[in-house]
Amino acid sequence: MANDLPVSIAQLAAAVPDGAKLAIPNENCGIAMAATRELVRRGIRNLHLVTVPVAGLQADILIGAGCVSVIETSAVTLGEFGTGPRFAAAVREGRVRVLDATCPAIHAALQAGEKGLPFMPLRGLLGTDVLRNRPEWKVIDNPCRAADGGEDPIVLLPAIRPDTALFHAPLADRQGNVFIGRKRELLTMAHAARQTLVTVEEIGEANLFDDPELAAGVVPAIYVTRVAVARRGARPLALTGRYGPDEQMLARYAKLARSEQGFADFVREWLACDPIALTA
Repeated sequence: MANDLPVSIAQLAAAVPDGAKLAIPNENCGIAMAATRELVRRGIRNLHLVTVPVAGLQADILIGAGCVSVIETSAVTLGEFGTGPRFAAAVREGRVRVLDATCPAIHAALQAGEKGLPFMPLRGLLGTDVLRNRPEWKVIDNPCRAADGGEDPIVLLPAIRPDTALFHAPLADRQGNVFIGRKRELLTMAHAARQTLVTVEEIGEANLFDDPELAAGVVPAIYVTRVAVARRGARPLALTGRYGPDEQMLARYAKLARSEQGFADFVREWLACDPIALTA
């Protein structure tokens, strides 16, 4: 449950230790880029990154900065700007281990984690090459098939239980409840994770559960560990309903990050010239 609310961005990021299994959402859901800055500044290492279910700029920067040793993902893409360049380079050079997945597989395994189950069954993986690279995913015969039925294979996916879920949202209240709207995968992440760290655009005085128009889209405080205020904290990415992406900055990143030196130059400027207004 959130306490001492809000904390600073540095205090929030400090709750993520080296070697943590860190779950992050896709770029349509609210990316905590302000907190990601602090992780890079701190020089965090050996993260096991779980993307829910794909990732983009956030994962690419963490990988390029040497923060990630394992990534469990369906894709790392900058959208119209192509595959994440630092991700691609790290894979080619063997600097990061990739646990290849599909979008339904990551969602199903997280759902097992949120329910306290050891695994979740899923059929859609049967017949795919992905199974060859995930020996921990087990194909069994359906034990609940009809007695007169034939073979009925199904895949069992071990639960994903992140150490930390990290995302950005538009609003929290003083009790630590966080409004996420329709982004239900954020609720799944919060349920499955051992701790949930959230940056928000603002903190309101009214209890979010008292508003019938907002209550259905709220993560209860019992699932939220720390909240920090970061106005425009998803930039240069978008936050739905608040602001769009900085296309110019994203295009510049995609160009510079093709080389290690270009990436280093970008990150140095990104860390030194912080355009995000932070308030405690």
